[in-house]
Amino acid sequence: MRKSISVAFFSLVSTLMVLGIVLMGASEWVLFKNYFAKDRYETLDQVVGVTQRTAQYLVQQAELPEGDELDALSTKLEIIGESAEAYLFFTDNDGRVMIASSPDKLESLTVPEEMMEKIDTADADYYHVFGTLGGMLDGKSYITVSEMRNENGQPSGYLFLCSSGEQLTQFKQQFWSNFLLSACVMLLCASILTKILMRQLTDPLQKVTDAAQRFGGGDLSVRVEGVEGEGEAADLARTFNRMADNIQMNDNSRGQFMGNIAHELRTPMTTIKGFVDGILDGTIPPDMQNHYLQLVSEETGRLARLIQNMLDLSKLESGEYQVNARMFNIWETITGVALSAEQRINDGMIDIDGLTMDEKVLVYADPDLIHQVVYNLLDNAIKFTPAGGTIRFGVEKLGPEAEISIWNSGQGISPEALPYVFQRFYKEDRSRGLHARGAGLGLNICKVLVNLSGGQIRVESQQGEWCRFVFTLPTVTPNPGGMKRLPDEAGGEPTVEDPASMKPVE
Repeated sequence: MRKSISVAFFSLVSTLMVLGIVLMGASEWVLFKNYFAKDRYETLDQVVGVTQRTAQYLVQQAELPEGDELDALSTKLEIIGESAEAYLFFTDNDGRVMIASSPDKLESLTVPEEMMEKIDTADADYYHVFGTLGGMLDGKSYITVSEMRNENGQPSGYLFLCSSGEQLTQFKQQFWSNFLLSACVMLLCASILTKILMRQLTDPLQKVTDAAQRFGGGDLSVRVEGVEGEGEAADLARTFNRMADNIQMNDNSRGQFMGNIAHELRTPMTTIKGFVDGILDGTIPPDMQNHYLQLVSEETGRLARLIQNMLDLSKLESGEYQVNARMFNIWETITGVALSAEQRINDGMIDIDGLTMDEKVLVYADPDLIHQVVYNLLDNAIKFTPAGGTIRFGVEKLGPEAEISIWNSGQGISPEALPYVFQRFYKEDRSRGLHARGAGLGLNICKVLVNLSGGQIRVESQQGEWCRFVFTLPTVTPNPGGMKRLPDEAGGEPTVEDPASMKPVE
C-alpha cells in the first residue's frame, strides 16, 4: 500500500511540477523575448531622427560623395550606429545599398526583392523585423526600416537601422541555464518534501494495514498505536480501534452467551435424562413414575421457556420490530398485568398496595413493549416475595417523564449483585436451587425494552428487607424521528419483535 500510494502521489506531483516548470519557463521566455525586442526597436526608432538628418544631407548630393567627403559621412554614420549599439545603411528605392556604417556586416549589397515588397506594403511609419533580410546580413538582427523622401516629398530610398541579435542569443543561453538549474533545485526540494509528507501519510496507513491483517488473522486484541493528530489517517486509526473494541466486546459477549446457553440447557436436560433413565432401568418404582414424569414435564416446559426467551432476546436485537409509540395511560397497563396475575398473587398470599384505577398518567411509548416490561417485573416480584409479603406499585410524573416503580418485600438483592442484575443469565443464586425455573433473561429484556422506549431502568434494594425496580418513560411526544435505539450490553443497537408473540419470561 505504501509503495503504490507513494509512487502514485510522487508521479502526480512530479508531473504537475514538470508541467508547471515548462509552462512557467515558456511564458517567461516569451515575455523576456518580447520585452527585449520591444526595447531594441524603441531604441532604434529613437535614432531615426538623427539618421534622418544625415539622410537629408545624402539626398541633397547629386552624386555619391567621393574621397574625404565619403569618409566623413561614413564616420558620422558609424558614430550614430555606435551610440545606438547598431549599424545602419541606406538604399535606393530598389534596395541597392548606397552607403553603410559597417559594410563588413553585409553579405550582399542589395536587399532581396521579397523583403522590399514587404517593406513597401507596410502601413506603419517604421517596419520592424527580426532576421537576416533574406541572407543579406551576416547574423540575425533587430531591424527598423524607414522610408526616405526628398525635398519634393518623393520617395528617395530607405534607411535600415540594425541591432545585432547576439545579445538575445547570449541572454537565451544564460536564461535557460539558470532556469534549468532552478528547476532541478525545485524538483529536488519537492522530492524531499514529498517523501517526508508521504511518510507521514503512509506510516499510519501501514500501521492500520498491519493491525488489520493481524486482526483478520484472529488476534482481536491488536490495536493501532502511535497514530495521533486530527488528519484523516488518525481518524481512520481511531475508527479502527473503536471497531476492534466493539468486535472484541461482541465476541466476548457471544462467547459468554454461548457458555450460559450451554449451562442453562444442560441443567434441565440432565434432570430429564436422569428421571427417564431411572424409569427405564427400574430404579424409580412404578408407583412413583407419574410423579417423576410430572417433574420431567416441568423440566421440558422450563427448557421450552428458555428457548423461547432466547428467541425473544434474539428478536429484540434483530431489527425486525417497528416501534408503534402513542400516548396511553400507564395505570391501565399496570392494572391489567396485576389482574392477569391475580391467581398467583392470591396463591402466594401477597398483599398488593398502591394499585389504583382512578389515576391517569399518560406516557408516550409502545403499549405492547411496556406491558411486557411490567409483566416481567411483576413476575420477578411475585417469585421473590415471601408469603404475607407486599408488592407496591407507584407512578410519579417528573416533568417530561414518568417514573414507574414496583416494590416488593423480601430478601432483596445484595449490594455486590446490584450492578449485574440486568445482565443476561445472571442469577444471584448461583446454585440454581431457589426458583431454578428462571433463566435470568427477564430483566435483561426489560432493560432492552425500556431503553428502546426512550427511558431508563434501575434497581434499588435493602438486603433482607425490600427490593424496588424503577423505570422511566417520556410523557411528551418526542421530536420527529421517533425513539432512538439505545445500545445493549454488547454495544449493539437493540430492536424488538412483536411482544404479543413473546412468552412470559421467567
